[in-house]
Amino acid sequence: MNFKLEMMSVKLPFHLIIVVGLFSLFIQDVNAQGCSDAGVCTIDSFKPHDHNEGHELQNTFKAGLNFGAADYDISVFGTYLDYRREVNDRLSVDAKLTTLSQSGNDISTFGLSDIYVNGNYKLGKNASLTLGFKIPLSDANKKENGLALPMDYQSSLGTFDLVLGIGYSIKKLQLLAALQQPLTQNNNEFLSNQYDSDSPLSEFQSTNQFKRSGDLLLRVSYPLNLGKKLIFTPSLLPIYHLSNDKFTDITGIENEIDGSQGLTLNWNTYFDYYINEKHALQLSLGSPFIVRETRPDGLTRSFVANLEYRINF
Repeated sequence: MNFKLEMMSVKLPFHLIIVVGLFSLFIQDVNAQGCSDAGVCTIDSFKPHDHNEGHELQNTFKAGLNFGAADYDISVFGTYLDYRREVNDRLSVDAKLTTLSQSGNDISTFGLSDIYVNGNYKLGKNASLTLGFKIPLSDANKKENGLALPMDYQSSLGTFDLVLGIGYSIKKLQLLAALQQPLTQNNNEFLSNQYDSDSPLSEFQSTNQFKRSGDLLLRVSYPLNLGKKLIFTPSLLPIYHLSNDKFTDITGIENEIDGSQGLTLNWNTYFDYYINEKHALQLSLGSPFIVRETRPDGLTRSFVANLEYRINF
């Protein structure tokens, strides 16, 4: 790895300004959804990268923790461990283990979330493909006092998902398109009308026999060198939920959840600090520009902060 980072102008290139402008025009006529995602945008190969990162080293280990503010005054705290192996010049594999805890409305939950397993293949200097799976470690049906809790208190969506992605770089500009599609559904049994009217849970969206649609993601990012050891990367992150989710009511009738289809548009910023050639820290921040009308999966965050430690070896 050539650790010396050359200084560059922070003036944004014309093609990046055009992309931002197109996003701004596009979202004016699209129904919005919430901030967070089903996990695909936090996969290592789908995050912005310094192309010189760990170039001469085959292994990367990461540990991170994050905090988010969710709907209904719920605080969310997550952790993860991530390992990446460069098999050869073109092929790499990575695996990630996540946990999640939620607290609010006098309810606290904690549990293992998911395992992500991905293979990444470089098509050339500027393009790459990713194929992977999200494997749930929970059936998303935690209960309290014998009653199922809403998705906002589940540590996982409980779905086994296919993950596909393609990345492309135009000089410093990094583009990513990805699909995360559930192949199975979870076992959630939450019905809001099972709770007393004075319970805050009576206001949550019912998700009994929840059927969640897939997501399409696009990330646009542009790293800026702020010194020999610091890289700042602004990023735009639209996520489109492909169709309305569904649940089955107390009478056994399946209902569409109106307003659960639509577009997320988030901003993310990344600060990468290189301690030396092997060790680095990353701080990332994110928040939505807009939120969707209905958010049954419990993924919405008004703000997310993540701190990560990375070692290459």
